[in-house]
Amino acid sequence: MSHSQRSPGPCSTGAAVYTHGHHESVLRSHTVRTAADSAAYLLPHLRSGMALLDVGSGPGTITADLAEAVAPGRVTAVEATDQAMALTRATCAARGVDVRCLVSDAHRLELPDGAFDVIHAHQVLQHVGDPVQALREMRRVCRPGGVVAVRDADYAGFTWFPRLPELDRWLELYRRAAWANGGEPDAGRRLPAWARAAGFAEVDTSSSTWCFADPESRAWWGGMWAERILRSAIATQLAGAGWATRAELEEISAAWLRWADDPDGVLVVPHVEVLARR
Repeated sequence: MSHSQRSPGPCSTGAAVYTHGHHESVLRSHTVRTAADSAAYLLPHLRSGMALLDVGSGPGTITADLAEAVAPGRVTAVEATDQAMALTRATCAARGVDVRCLVSDAHRLELPDGAFDVIHAHQVLQHVGDPVQALREMRRVCRPGGVVAVRDADYAGFTWFPRLPELDRWLELYRRAAWANGGEPDAGRRLPAWARAAGFAEVDTSSSTWCFADPESRAWWGGMWAERILRSAIATQLAGAGWATRAELEEISAAWLRWADDPDGVLVVPHVEVLARR
């Protein structure tokens, strides 16, 4: 199914369903993220005392890193639900960083104009119903001279070896589920266009990757997805919609483990990142 042919999901009015859900196997992948491996493009632009907003803070590991980078600056984290915000709050408390936690819709941030020097969003725009509107809101709450930093993966660009047909099927099913939920799994390549559509005058674009090629990282990624495809929200969605049988999902799960065990196994996850200024 191409992007132009995708079925409209529940996001047509701006809302979207979070494809991954919050199963432990999902959180396991998110809680290892750091500013160093997920926001390196932004770090040189941070300095002490800045006011920073983290949109879609998730488990809060990147948020806490960013808070330490701008300390004693004011940091606010935004999540869509109380459940997700509880994760941010717990991580920041454990790290001893002071972060204001706010439950708000990224399309309609309950924050004043020009309140922040930096707005950051990692792997967020691929999941929102209207990414351009979300960027307009980030632009609105960014002060003149400030920066909006967004980074998203691009699923169509995922590359792996050996080329197992079950993993090709995994990617096909994931993109179908994300589109049905109102998201855009191939968001990375669209970030510059979305930023310009949102009214940003200056858009600096770069790219970076995650690479899983050593035994430890393959075991982590492959084991994580072997479980997610059977137990997380996407498994429920795929089976419920009749897009995949339980047997097929089990075959995909087993393929992730075979890939992880292959000494020649490689997986590259491409990202596009944008620094946008008013």
